[in-house]
Amino acid sequence: MVLKVSGEAFAGEAGYGIDGEIVGRIASEIFDVRAEYQVDVAVVVGGGNIWRGMSGAGAGMDRAQADYMGMLATAINALALQDTLEQMGQPTRVQTAIHMAQIAEPYIRRRAIRHLQKGRVVIFAAGTGNPFFTTDTAAALRAIEIEAGAVLKGTHSGTDGIYTADPKVDAEAIRLEKVSHLEVIQKGLRAMDATAITLCMDNDLPIVMFDLMTSGNVRSILAGESVGTLVA
Repeated sequence: MVLKVSGEAFAGEAGYGIDGEIVGRIASEIFDVRAEYQVDVAVVVGGGNIWRGMSGAGAGMDRAQADYMGMLATAINALALQDTLEQMGQPTRVQTAIHMAQIAEPYIRRRAIRHLQKGRVVIFAAGTGNPFFTTDTAAALRAIEIEAGAVLKGTHSGTDGIYTADPKVDAEAIRLEKVSHLEVIQKGLRAMDATAITLCMDNDLPIVMFDLMTSGNVRSILAGESVGTLVA
């Protein structure tokens, strides 16, 4: 499986930077499911707790330049998660789409698969390595490349799935237990971006959107329980 973790999740209540307690909680979820289910786990991390390319572009920066800065931010989060996992005794490798030889391996598909086969958690950083693509799209792409069984899109801030409307604005919004990829696109539902959804749809890759901050949710999903929203 590929677990997508937004950068904002790393920040906790502060909204920026890295909250060690939150990183520890995420690492514990990964460590526990690896130990209990012996499932291969890859992680794609965002960087919004440090820098968001869209915000920089909105302030007048060149969009490509701003996006590259965002890719570097994801590498910081990846290293933080790697350190926490390895302190727990879980071997971990960081692979980046932008070469950073001193701190991480370059992304090589066959090497990533081999790491997973050897029981290592692989953290993919720097998105796709290209501007104008989100880390959601990177998660979909990497999942397809390594032949993952599903993308688990971890949310935060109390959102626990896909709703008919924004639950923070519309009190009558209803959480959907299951929805198709096409419906997500046609109805403009708040999930992953359209490019990521389309990639998953074209490759029959299911997505589970769930609350990452609720302890035990990843385990529950792997146990087959209904958690969050299934996109399939």
